[in-house]
Amino acid sequence: MIDRRGLLRGAGAAGGLLGLAGCATGQGVMAPSASVAPRPTIPLAPIRASEDRLFDVTVCLRPFRAAGPRIETEQVAGKLVVHNYGHGGSGWSLSWGSGTVAVQMAMAASPAEIAVIGCGALGLTAAILAQRAGARVTIYARDLISDTRSARATGSFTPDSRIALTDKAAPGFPALWEKMARVSFHTYRNYLGLPGAPVEFTDRYFLSDAPSAAAPAIVPPAVQPPRPAALDFADYSDQIRDLTPHATLLPPGATPFPSHEVRRSSQLMFNIADYAHTLMTDFLVAGGKLERREFHEPAELAALPQPVVINCPGYGARALWKDESVVPVRGQIAWLMPQPEVNYGVYFGEMGVLARRDGIVLQMFDGGDMRGYGDDREVADPDEAKTSVARVAALYAGFGKGAAPS
Repeated sequence: MIDRRGLLRGAGAAGGLLGLAGCATGQGVMAPSASVAPRPTIPLAPIRASEDRLFDVTVCLRPFRAAGPRIETEQVAGKLVVHNYGHGGSGWSLSWGSGTVAVQMAMAASPAEIAVIGCGALGLTAAILAQRAGARVTIYARDLISDTRSARATGSFTPDSRIALTDKAAPGFPALWEKMARVSFHTYRNYLGLPGAPVEFTDRYFLSDAPSAAAPAIVPPAVQPPRPAALDFADYSDQIRDLTPHATLLPPGATPFPSHEVRRSSQLMFNIADYAHTLMTDFLVAGGKLERREFHEPAELAALPQPVVINCPGYGARALWKDESVVPVRGQIAWLMPQPEVNYGVYFGEMGVLARRDGIVLQMFDGGDMRGYGDDREVADPDEAKTSVARVAALYAGFGKGAAPS
C-alpha cells in the first residue's frame, strides 16, 4: 500500500536541491503578482472525485515482521523449505531481490523440481527466478494472483515501507535490504516500455499547504481498535538515494493545485493488474504449472513430489506456520473510475492519490505509519471510502484557480 513516510522522505531528502530550485526561480524569472492568479506551466488534468465514480473498495493486510522478512531455510516433512515472507508494505518492491536470495538457497542442492507456495508478488517472482535457474516449477496456491492480497496493493516502489523496526532488525539486514532493493529496481527495467505499461515512471506532486475537507470520523469509536504507541520503523532510503530522481520545488503557480509549495518527483509504479498478468504469462510460457491447493499444516508439504519448497504465503504465514511475529497492518483503497488523461500522483494533508491504468487509488494516512497496525479487519469500511472521496473533491474544488492566498 502507499507508504506516505517513504514518499515524503523522497520529496524532502533533496533539501539542498530544493533550496537551489527556489533560488533559480529568482534568476531572470519574475515572480507572479499576489493579486493575479499565475498561469500553470505544467498542464495536469483534474481528477473527478465524486461518490458516483467510486467503483470499488479493497482492503489489504500487510505482513509486517519487526525483524524484517523471514528468508531462511528449514527442514520440514522431509523437504528443504526456504521461507520468503513478511515483507510489510514492500512485497512488490523487493520481490525480485528477495526472490533472488531465496532461489539461491533453494538451488544449493541443485534440485530438478521446486514447489512454490503462494501466487502473490513473492510467489510469482520466486517461481520465475527458479525457472531461470533451471528448475521445473509448480506453484501451489489457494488463490490466483488476482485474488491474493498482493493484488490489492497500491503499486508504488516503496522498498522500506514497514520492512522492519530499527532496533529489532538483524545487524546485517540493512546491507541485505540494499542488495534486494537494488536487484529489484534494476530487474524492473526489463518491464518498462512493454505493451500495457506493466511498469512505468510517473510524476508525483507533494503539496505542503493544500486544503482538506472536514470529514466525519473514519471508524466509529466503538469499532476502531486501539492504536499502539508509535514504533521506530526502519528507514533505509538513504542507501539507495541514487536510484530515483530527487524532488524539486516548483515555482509558485506552476501547477493548477491550490498550494504555495509543490514539490515534484518521479517514481516507479506497477500497474498491478497488467503486471501480474505479464508475470503469470511468463511463468506459464516457460513451462510452469499451477495447482489450486490450500495448506493447513506444514506437515501437509510431505505430500508434494518436489524435494524443495519456496514458502511465500504472505500474511497467510501467521496461520499456516503459527508465526505470530507476523503482524497485520491494515490498509484500505477507495477506487475511482480510471481517467486516461490523469497519469500522476498527488499527496496532501493525510491523503494519497495515485492514478493507475485500472483506476485511481485513494488512500488515507491519518495516524502515519501506525495506521492499521495490528488491525486484522479485512472488510471494507464505506465511511472511510466516502471520507477519502470528500477530501480529494475538496482539493480539486480549487484546482486551476491559482495559488492559495498568503
